[in-house]
Amino acid sequence: TMEELDQLLDQAKKGYEASKQEFPKAGTPEYQSLQTQYVAYLVQRQEFRQAAEDLGIEVAVKDVDEAEDELVKSRFDGNQKEYEKALKQQGLTPEAYRSTLETSVLSQKLYEEVTKDTKVSDQDVLAYYTQNQSQYGTPESRDVRHILIAEKGANGQVDFEKSKAKADQIYAELKSGADFASLAKASSEDPGSKDSGGKLTISRGQTVPEFDKTSFELDQGELSKPVKTQYGYHVIEAVSPVRPAKTTPLDQVKASIRTTLLQQKRNEVMSAWVEDLRKKYDGKVSYAVGYEPPEIPEAPTETQ
Repeated sequence: TMEELDQLLDQAKKGYEASKQEFPKAGTPEYQSLQTQYVAYLVQRQEFRQAAEDLGIEVAVKDVDEAEDELVKSRFDGNQKEYEKALKQQGLTPEAYRSTLETSVLSQKLYEEVTKDTKVSDQDVLAYYTQNQSQYGTPESRDVRHILIAEKGANGQVDFEKSKAKADQIYAELKSGADFASLAKASSEDPGSKDSGGKLTISRGQTVPEFDKTSFELDQGELSKPVKTQYGYHVIEAVSPVRPAKTTPLDQVKASIRTTLLQQKRNEVMSAWVEDLRKKYDGKVSYAVGYEPPEIPEAPTETQ
């Protein structure tokens, strides 16, 4: 009814005022957009109610009471006054908000009924596990330390020739017994590692290709000659052995995958049901003059 729409718009206005925002004036595109959204909500709510009746679903007062108690408990630590205060800031009372809670409970009951027969097979789980291997494993990794030399030219960009010369000098000093950590702190241009003496823990494929290739080819304790990357020249030392890649066995993640897929499937089933419901009432919904949602224009073709 228009009264229901007016109540929603009034609640919205109070919410705007509570947050010190200007409520759209009647007749403006912003107001029309807000009204259209609420009309669509009320229409869908009525369609849900009729569908629930067809399915024998009812929402009892105790259902709404339980939903309210759960909301107060989960969002406000059981503090009824804080709950009422939050509603008041949105221009609502607990009595007025019960209508929203009722719709929420109804939607959840419909969801449970519509999706109750949804299943996930072992084949579904295996396919998901196989297609998402990267989520269930860790690549090779190792500890390294490096010194990045990135001398700047007059244009502020890396001067690779000057950087190479200095990197060669650093490499020679290290080969002669210089302390790696001290040189890293004094000369490295990598802000993420210089203060820790150039130390990094890297995984295969995590860094730029040239750095990655060299880091995993070095023997433990071996020092690389300067390696050129887009950032400058790096002198790299392998600190630890390469730790092998690991894959989490399917048995350890099967339950979580099944839960994820079941939720996805149920959402898909529900979305399809809602769309079918909309189509069922397409052309059968009557609106008062001035309240019918505007037609969404079709996308233009190439010839238009």
